[in-house]
Amino acid sequence: MKNRQMMVMRELGLTPVYRLRGQDSPVVEEVNASANNTSALENQRPLAISTPQSDIPQTSTGPSRQEVILRMDWPELKARVAGCVDCRLHAGRTKTVFGVGDENASWLFVGEGPGAEEDRQGEPFVGQAGKLLDNMLAAIDLKRGDDVYIANVVKCRPPGNRNPQPDEAETCEPYLMRQVQLIKPTLIVALGKIAAQNLLGNDAAVGSLRGGKLHDYKGTPLIVTYHPAYLLRNPADKVRVWEDLCFARLTMRNLKSAQATS
Repeated sequence: MKNRQMMVMRELGLTPVYRLRGQDSPVVEEVNASANNTSALENQRPLAISTPQSDIPQTSTGPSRQEVILRMDWPELKARVAGCVDCRLHAGRTKTVFGVGDENASWLFVGEGPGAEEDRQGEPFVGQAGKLLDNMLAAIDLKRGDDVYIANVVKCRPPGNRNPQPDEAETCEPYLMRQVQLIKPTLIVALGKIAAQNLLGNDAAVGSLRGGKLHDYKGTPLIVTYHPAYLLRNPADKVRVWEDLCFARLTMRNLKSAQATS
């Protein structure tokens, strides 16, 4: 009976480490051998498993979207904007509205976004607000396309002429940023709240930003005034815009004078 129990215990690996009464020494030797084998396994170092280098996932970080855009020249930038589908505004556009004018202009005028007529023609400020902008330019002896460039914060028309949403403006921001870099204007004039807020990175009202105040956009002087479309609804504020334009003309003279003497 004892021998049968010992056989079962051996099969299960439960051989006792003590000597059974009346049992011969081979049991002890077996136990000792088992203990020695266990110790040997414990002391054995695990095999080093080497993974082929080709099987290790490689991570690479290329240039960001903004970095790519900020390296583009004029033809590349225009083509990128024409085919852009990076925000929801592309779904409802007829044409992108890149910008128009002298690509080496001293003056850069920036509005908020295309309206219905701009979307149809692919050019900024061609409706009633555009005619008023042309009159504003003429009041300080400027003309569209002659040392003047006109652009918008977003390049596609927002549905129903609503204001661009923050994420839409953010998506378009590198395009405008690159336009400024390529043009190198002496002075930027922000037309209206949306342009001012996006260029200056704040949510201040136009009334608090205009009126003889000179701002800065990444090293370029900037002046804020009302949008021509706002003036069509509030003609009494045209006198304030006239004040802003006179200030802009004086600022431009001073900036060019400083450039000439530097």
